[in-house]
Amino acid sequence: MDITKLLGVVGGFAFIVNAIIQGGKIGSFIDAPSVMIVVGGTFCAVIASFPFNMLKNVGKHFTKLLSNKKFQVEPVIDMLVEFAQLARKNGLLALEEKANQLDDPFFKQGIMLVVDAMEADKVREMLETEVDSMSQRHEEEIAIYEKAAGYAPAFGMIGTLVGLINMLKGMDLSQGSSSTLGESMATALVTTFYGCIMANLMFMPIAKKLRIRNEEEILYKQIIIEGVIGIQSGENPKNLKEKLVSLLHQQKQAKIMDGEEGKGKKPKKEKKKK
Repeated sequence: MDITKLLGVVGGFAFIVNAIIQGGKIGSFIDAPSVMIVVGGTFCAVIASFPFNMLKNVGKHFTKLLSNKKFQVEPVIDMLVEFAQLARKNGLLALEEKANQLDDPFFKQGIMLVVDAMEADKVREMLETEVDSMSQRHEEEIAIYEKAAGYAPAFGMIGTLVGLINMLKGMDLSQGSSSTLGESMATALVTTFYGCIMANLMFMPIAKKLRIRNEEEILYKQIIIEGVIGIQSGENPKNLKEKLVSLLHQQKQAKIMDGEEGKGKKPKKEKKKK
């Protein structure tokens, strides 16, 4: 389970609540009408902005955020190098059995296209089109939360304006109602507070994390594409690995290459004591 999102939200609320308690009363920040305006208005605006076939997957987004599933590129690179060695030794048809053992449909599809002797340009075009479609779907999902992050402060301001209008209309200076002006103003500002919290502690972090997951998956699939094309062209397995590793961040490149060097070193023999 990836708990960074949960820790961030809980920690953020904890710091805010602590600051409220240190400076005043928690009850001053609780207002049911303000919650209705901000939360209800934001969700209704989101529903009005997107079709149902996009909104129905919101539950899956939270599952994706909390799941610990990551796109590990190192094992895929090792597998592609292994397939390259097998193809050079026994031919491309030898990969069919290996492909049927793969759990990843995208990886399996790429290998099977090579086994079927499809032209390299067409293989790349088909796989990259699938990646582009996936990325577009993800961007549409991310847009839901980015829009919500924009709507929440706007409805917070709407709630503040509603509160201020009601406060000013109800003022009667002849009866000394100005003494309650500060309290009424504070209540009106609570909605803006709610909107800022929802935008910056909920919706924007969700959008950012989904974007990071999208970038990880694109890199993962891009490595598969380059590996599959390299296997089809009969590229040297060592050169293929260096090419695939070069697509990674420099820190990961160093980690993989250092690990490779460590494997190649033979343990030193201990000198016999005379």
